[in-house]
Amino acid sequence: MIVYRLSSCSPIKKSMDELLEKWDIPTEIYELQLGQRTDVIEKAINVNGVVFHIPYLTDKHLYVLWKCHWPDCHNCCEKQLKLPLVKEDIETLTRKLGYTSEAEFVKNETIIATINQRRHSGKLLTTLTMISLKRKEEETDQDANSVIACRFLNNTGCTLHPDKPSVCWIYPFVPSTVIDSGRVVVHARFHFTGNCPGFYLDETVNDMLPLLEEYSKKIFDYSMAFGRTLRENYGCSSKMQIHPSS
Repeated sequence: MIVYRLSSCSPIKKSMDELLEKWDIPTEIYELQLGQRTDVIEKAINVNGVVFHIPYLTDKHLYVLWKCHWPDCHNCCEKQLKLPLVKEDIETLTRKLGYTSEAEFVKNETIIATINQRRHSGKLLTTLTMISLKRKEEETDQDANSVIACRFLNNTGCTLHPDKPSVCWIYPFVPSTVIDSGRVVVHARFHFTGNCPGFYLDETVNDMLPLLEEYSKKIFDYSMAFGRTLRENYGCSSKMQIHPSS
């Protein structure tokens, strides 16, 4: 079973309560994101070599699926956590923002951000240190854990599109890679932050299969670019096992 344990005053609860003011959020989705359900398992679906781990509620016999509500919703841009860049993003955004050198782009438009991710039911802590695009012009290291509206969002949409950071293209999925029998296997799971109203319930995954087909290439390409970024020392990663206290 997959259980997310959060306090009643967690940032995710605050975000979910704000969503309820505008959107019709299923009770089961609300409970899932607050760690209040104990009937959650993951169903693995392999699409073009990417293994999607889709939550499934065993008591309700329902899948947790997702669709984007843009342009009615742009919470992923207005409530941005971090914008880590892969090497290709740095090259693309250097040109997009009119810089003649990557060094000048990195100096003026980015910060170094640390990202902590818990996986395998919270037992594995992965710490990533990455070059990240500033969400606001005056962003500093002190803003690293703050939710900030992205400065590149205006009334017509994203001013960086279609050259926006790769991590934006794969939202709301978080990928990971493992080596299986000598080959790389990419896995993808939903990133539940409480900010997105796009999660819904269905008896089958059929409705979401076209989207998984579309996202599989984006996620695979991002994962390969992420690996190259670390190998070329544009970022670093460490992992630590979390042992429950006795």
